[in-house]
Amino acid sequence: MDKSLFISMTGASQNMKSQTAHANNLANLSTTGFRRDFEQARSMPVFGDGHPTRVYAMSERPGTDLSSGSMIQTGRDLDIAVEGSGWIAVQAPDGNEAYTRAGNLRIDAFGVLRTASGLPVLGNGGPIAVPPAEKIEIGSDGTVSIRALGEAPNVMAEVDRIKLVNPDEKLLRKGEDGLMRVQGELEQPADGAVRVATGFLEGSNVNAVEEMTSMLALSRQFELHVKMMRTAEENSQSTNKILQMS
Repeated sequence: MDKSLFISMTGASQNMKSQTAHANNLANLSTTGFRRDFEQARSMPVFGDGHPTRVYAMSERPGTDLSSGSMIQTGRDLDIAVEGSGWIAVQAPDGNEAYTRAGNLRIDAFGVLRTASGLPVLGNGGPIAVPPAEKIEIGSDGTVSIRALGEAPNVMAEVDRIKLVNPDEKLLRKGEDGLMRVQGELEQPADGAVRVATGFLEGSNVNAVEEMTSMLALSRQFELHVKMMRTAEENSQSTNKILQMS
């Protein structure tokens, strides 16, 4: 195989992976609490029988943009948005603790407080269960209070407190399910300094213009890779014709 053809082929392949990362960011433009993924390419020598004189590009996702998104007012009692740094602790499908900024909560038929995607929200002793109530309030510190059925309007009872954590951002890693986890799956202690705003949701931190610009640039790069592959093929055909004539 012509070496230039191999380099062009790997470049086009890695370019498509880069486009996938930006496309995923764009697809989550309206996802509550979404954090966009970074994408970069780095050079990788091609090792073989001889000296590595060829280098190809390898796309990778070095991390996640943890900057805050815009605050969207909803007025809904079960909508919360973390103010500043911090995360809402939830129980991931594998049973381990994970973290999210998506605060569009709901109560299922069994009274369990869950995220919009169905993950149980963790409290002081595990998933939070809310008894039947006429009114539910979530305080700025994550305290969940209810007015039980038949109680006076001014009688509120504390049920539990949403576990809010603030781990070191350097230790956070984003999983394929979109949830954040700490290296080593270590559970983080609750941080009383983290505050939430009730009646608000945090939007995605994806910049649509920036993502579209990156997609266009990557598309042009892909076209160049394909053009180089065609050129390598044409050169190979020309060489074969010359050899046949001789």
